Amino acid sequence: MSALVSVSGLIKSYQRPDGEVQVIKGIDLEIGKGESVAVVGVSGAGKSTLLHILGGLDLPTSGRVMFEGVDMASLPSNELAELRNQKLGFVFQFHHLLPGFSALENAMMPALIAREPQKKAREQAEAILTELGLSHRLHHKAGELSGGEQQRVAIARAIVLSPALLLADEPTGNLDAATGKAVEDALIDLNEKRGLSLLVVTHNERLAARMHRIIRIVDGRIDGD
Repeated sequence: MSALVSVSGLIKSYQRPDGEVQVIKGIDLEIGKGESVAVVGVSGAGKSTLLHILGGLDLPTSGRVMFEGVDMASLPSNELAELRNQKLGFVFQFHHLLPGFSALENAMMPALIAREPQKKAREQAEAILTELGLSHRLHHKAGELSGGEQQRVAIARAIVLSPALLLADEPTGNLDAATGKAVEDALIDLNEKRGLSLLVVTHNERLAARMHRIIRIVDGRIDGD
């Protein structure tokens, strides 16, 4: 399996009034094309910080993150923003949908930002929402949807441009067990049917067990390294 993401010597520190705090303490990691990876560990271990760096939302203090052979930290801000929009998808614990817009309009948004023709953006978003079981909810406003439906719209929005990697931070953390299972199934199907690489930060043991690989972060390091 060829590497989509390759991380080497990753360190992330923050300056605080009482001195420097190192959150990520030398992580080496590869994510293969089409691979699903769960990142687990106690709160504060560095899981979300790792996800943010892999997604180009934060920069490492030192070390490198190579995405498709390109050092993400070397990209100008406009090129990094373009990479995030077109090559990476993000799903968080809270869906952050635009409340005044329909499910379809929310899912179309990244394609419109990428200046795709509106007709093409609509067709792509409608196809993905249908794939996720929301064909009957296309024109409902975000506030009219259940929690699980809102999260599936967030997933559709994240993959409307067919990214190579989907990064999900506690995607089922705000859902009850049954609703969370539907979101789990959606993520697994996308990985299996589309070959979409998937990295999920989660406390959900059932979801983690369904990934190809589990990485445990302990005090800023991968357990076992």
